[in-house]
Amino acid sequence: MKRPAASRRTRSRTNGDRTVYQCKGGRWEAAGYVLAPGTTRRRVRVYGTTRRRVRVYGTTRKEALAKLTEKTAASNKGVPAPSAQGSVAAYLTSWLETVAVHRLRETTHTRYTACVRLYLLPGLGRKKLAKLTAKDVRTWLNHLRTTCQCCTRGLDARRDEARCCAVGTCCHKRLSPLTLAYVHSVLKSALGHAVREEETPRNVARNVRMGTPRPRRFEPLTAVEARAFLAATHGHRLHALFELALRTGLSKGEFLGLRWEDLDLAGGTASIRRTLQRTRTGGLTALPTKTQNSERRIALRTECLRSLTQHRNRQAREREAAGTGWKATGYVFTRPDGSPIEGATLTRHFNTLLRRAALRRIRFHDLRHSAATLLLEQGVELVVIKKLLGHAHIGVTATVHAHVRLRLQRDAIDLLGNALRNPAEITGKPDDEPPLCAAVVR
Repeated sequence: MKRPAASRRTRSRTNGDRTVYQCKGGRWEAAGYVLAPGTTRRRVRVYGTTRRRVRVYGTTRKEALAKLTEKTAASNKGVPAPSAQGSVAAYLTSWLETVAVHRLRETTHTRYTACVRLYLLPGLGRKKLAKLTAKDVRTWLNHLRTTCQCCTRGLDARRDEARCCAVGTCCHKRLSPLTLAYVHSVLKSALGHAVREEETPRNVARNVRMGTPRPRRFEPLTAVEARAFLAATHGHRLHALFELALRTGLSKGEFLGLRWEDLDLAGGTASIRRTLQRTRTGGLTALPTKTQNSERRIALRTECLRSLTQHRNRQAREREAAGTGWKATGYVFTRPDGSPIEGATLTRHFNTLLRRAALRRIRFHDLRHSAATLLLEQGVELVVIKKLLGHAHIGVTATVHAHVRLRLQRDAIDLLGNALRNPAEITGKPDDEPPLCAAVVR
């Protein structure tokens, strides 16, 4: 016998259609295909694109369909569904160990690791990477901005003598705007890699706006102060280093990483090829320059050549006095036994010379700012200062290292005043000359 024909013929679903049904527990499940990233477990070829099946749940059929519609709408716009299922803490840990360690210098990687350990993991570590939103990042940053770090990180409990929350009076030790901007940049860098790996559809940290932090205010040495400082360095065993600092604007690591093979005293030049920095694993280590533009050759004045010649003779006498205990490192500026100089040791010598010259206390890096400002005051063009300091972009030279003093501002205002002055006030006669014709700009 033939079976009776069904009163309603059900349409067979094609590949890619959505499925909605009610589970045994009472909640509704909706399933469909969305655009998949490169690292997915289940892939289905649909119309020549790589897609995977996703499932969403809701208390009602309408809620489950709405969630699935949101995912398919994003998929139709070309946004792949996130594949990361772990927490932010797991991703950041993996990113530091497998990605950032190969892309960053060791000193930068150490700062990134400390930033993740102190701020990112306690604040956002428990959240799912796929569900992290811009609101979560903004709320976390506002919390960092307003809370005392002694209370949050338990610093007061580890002190020998409590002086913050443990005694009932908070010291309100908050993070500076520069530190907040740095923490935000670390998170943006990490999430940017997650977007490139298609583990998350967007970089939510980039959508959070941070106010531009004010740069640190400081006053570089004037020409009078620079001459007083150079006079105080005469007789010091590192006199050549401090003279180079004011006359060339090299950084501390570039000074300490300078070798005798990099100097051409006959030609009056120095080649900057490396920096000497202390790393967590290797101690004092010679590293490549920060950027390609930092590797450069600079010209040396006669005073610098004379100081370097005297320094080489002094080092030869120290090598003879040390005998077999001399460490042949090849560096220009060393300790009396030939070993490299620590950055902290150089800072101590610098502070001693500042007190001897009766000058205000500044950082050693401020000598680099002072050299740039003094060059600018002498009328040297910014592009020349950029090449001398080894900056990658001229904007860094203009905004960071070249500080316009009041004297230059007064000179500029005087020039503008002369241009705007009425010619009749200068000659006492009316200006009979016809105005210049404006050229047509095409």
